[in-house]
Amino acid sequence: MAAHEQAVGTVTSHDGIEVKRRTAIKGAFFTEFVDMFDIYLPVVVLTPVLGYFQPAEIEPGLAAILNSFIFITTLLGRPVGALIFGRMADRIGRRKSSIISVVGFGIFTLLIALLPSYQTIGISSYLLLLLLRFLDGVCLGGGYTASHPLAMEYSRKDQRGFVGGLIIAAFPAAYVAISLVALVMFALVPLDGMDSPYAVWGWRIPFIIGAALAGWLAYYYWKKVSESEVWQVKTKEGIKKPAAARLFRGSNVRKLAQVLLMMTGFWTTQNIITIYMPSALLAQTLKLSKFELTTTLIITYCILFFSYIGAGILGQKIGRRRAFIILGVLIATAGVGLLYTLANSAGAPLPQIILLVCMLAVLVTAPWGVIITYINERFATEVRATGFGIGFSLSVVLPSFYAVYLGWLGNLVSPQAAPAVLLFIGAVIATIGAAMGEETRDVDF
Repeated sequence: MAAHEQAVGTVTSHDGIEVKRRTAIKGAFFTEFVDMFDIYLPVVVLTPVLGYFQPAEIEPGLAAILNSFIFITTLLGRPVGALIFGRMADRIGRRKSSIISVVGFGIFTLLIALLPSYQTIGISSYLLLLLLRFLDGVCLGGGYTASHPLAMEYSRKDQRGFVGGLIIAAFPAAYVAISLVALVMFALVPLDGMDSPYAVWGWRIPFIIGAALAGWLAYYYWKKVSESEVWQVKTKEGIKKPAAARLFRGSNVRKLAQVLLMMTGFWTTQNIITIYMPSALLAQTLKLSKFELTTTLIITYCILFFSYIGAGILGQKIGRRRAFIILGVLIATAGVGLLYTLANSAGAPLPQIILLVCMLAVLVTAPWGVIITYINERFATEVRATGFGIGFSLSVVLPSFYAVYLGWLGNLVSPQAAPAVLLFIGAVIATIGAAMGEETRDVDF
């Protein structure tokens, strides 16, 4: 690895810099793709067969709680990974940290594919699944914590908005990919009870695919991606204190608090779209069939791929802070109206529902096309990876309990209006957080 770094370090021509820039950006895009592919594996692939890891006789309420833990443990692992790998990326380099984290979540994903059933080892099967998903989350949190700052540090200032939007566009691309993989698996491998081929071994194939993608990504970083030259320059200047210590001092801690407040709001609004809307609103309230639901989501996420890039370009033109404030106000007004209209669209034609879903998703998730660029610009090079990782990941914890908040709000207003109220609250928090920050479009790395 050292020989490779020495080799790539000798490239100083303009063409050489362009190669480094492209490979770093591709690496961040692929990391986001593999990260999201892995995150949604349990949601899409394991949900129909979670009984494989649980007792046969179990109350539906308890089963729902146990199922939610599988997703929550992954999310809780991500802030831990952001702190560990963020510090590592600021100390030993973005490239090395990316390789270590990617290898880690590839191994843990493969181990999940090899898990035995509850009938074989009892409750240990479920506990091992939780442990591996937590460790997976730790490594996943480290993946983007290193790769995204690396890509940003290689990007030209006038293209950072586009690059940030492109990187996050890997999220909808990954969701479409995992949905298509699941559809193929359901078509080829029958699912009919816990003794059917899909329940016994079919679900393992997508996890093996996820592990293979991680292995390929680690190889890509090792062979293709160069270490950040911006980071190397700062390293030569000397770093006296650990990145985590500097992050929680002076102006850095104020920047982190502002980012955490803003991101708490945007994670709250995001969860309404990515978690609540498909599982509760579309499937239960509007009673879409599995085919209608899958079709609606695939169309929506295909559109989001391009809307994220468009939002990143918008932030480049008018400024990140201004874009956040405008979008936050629109979410709190037009977004709330769209969500309330959608919630009362039972019996409406499917094309009308798809149109409402797409409009709502594009508007509410638009800030994410700006977020990666903005958070990286908020922090200095010596704490950038740690600041980005913690600001991006730690803020997801409180919004993860959105179902609890919906229950509280449902007692104050009505269950039908509660999601719209929570969307409004999230948008207000995000807008206030954005207004407290500075404009970063002209920041030099």
